[in-house]
Amino acid sequence: MLQYFKDYPANLSLSMALDMGANLDEIDRACRDLRDSGPGLAEAFFEAWAGAGDRLVRAAEADEGAGRRYSAAEKYRRATIMYLTGERMPEHGNPARIDTYDRLLTTFRKYLELGEVNCQRVAVPYQGSVLPALWVPASDAAAPAVVHFNGLDGIKEFLFLTGFGSALNRRGVSVLFVDNPGVGEALRKHGLHNFAEAEIPAGACVDYLESRPDVDPERIGMVALSLGGHHAARAIAFEPRFKLGVCWGANYDFAARLRNRVSGSAGQPSVPHLFEHLMWVFGTSSLEECVEATRDFHLRGILDRITQPILITHGEEDQQIPVSDAWSTYDGCVNSARRELRRFTAEEGGEQHCQIGNMSLGTDFMADWIAEVLMPVRP
Repeated sequence: MLQYFKDYPANLSLSMALDMGANLDEIDRACRDLRDSGPGLAEAFFEAWAGAGDRLVRAAEADEGAGRRYSAAEKYRRATIMYLTGERMPEHGNPARIDTYDRLLTTFRKYLELGEVNCQRVAVPYQGSVLPALWVPASDAAAPAVVHFNGLDGIKEFLFLTGFGSALNRRGVSVLFVDNPGVGEALRKHGLHNFAEAEIPAGACVDYLESRPDVDPERIGMVALSLGGHHAARAIAFEPRFKLGVCWGANYDFAARLRNRVSGSAGQPSVPHLFEHLMWVFGTSSLEECVEATRDFHLRGILDRITQPILITHGEEDQQIPVSDAWSTYDGCVNSARRELRRFTAEEGGEQHCQIGNMSLGTDFMADWIAEVLMPVRP
């Protein structure tokens, strides 16, 4: 992971941007004056990245006005990345953050439309509301598909821009990138908060996929990253319609990790203002309430329910979640038809959280594994 700043959340965010295909020169022009800043640069970081996004939008609008749709689409894509990356950093109630989130939704939509990108906005019916999602089909015929949830602080546009959808499509698999409860539009626009029983929103996604003629209902899998290491395992344990699960980064006992964070003994935070972010995600007004709301965020006594194939990937030098969580998850899946743990090392790359900094190592491996399970080669 590129160590451009002196602050872990800033370096994590920058590396995520690069994994989405951001332009390093545009990043450097926006951020070079911030390189020597230590912790506490969240507001300046946000303003720098949002400002870079604004500049790209102006250039995109000029291209669009001149009829250069593909050039405009490319600039809208990079503007989305700049907005998305900056939006992670301030406190969630910051009015400028709220406005920037709306701008990234607009620029992403323009990128899809002008660039004729294989990605459709859809809405998954869910408990009187919806889970906003992106549908990336592999073909018009009935194909295998995976549901892909976010982690604690990601959004569906990030998942799409990493290229994982294209990697799956090339292998004949469709993907539904979902803003599950607690993230993205589900949280920001529909007030849906995160909770431990991931099989409930995941089951709603299976219901939706089963209604689509371009999905084979007998070949649906579940993927989720970071905090989703809990969600993916939990979902397939209690939702038998899933034919596989992928934990893109293990998360064996989030409840214990949160208690450790509150006591000051845990790993690096993924975002500044972490405790405020957690209270927002889980819909609580105090840390004490947050700890109580997350008491069931663990996989103890659950993993032996999993009979489907399961893949756990993890970076050996993950600074947020120790690799021991990956081993605990793997060891618990004693009844899985095919359990596999893929650890990424510093020597090969991908050793950080969810392979951020070199995510294609993780996405290619996961896409190959998913295709092998859902589309086995028959003799």
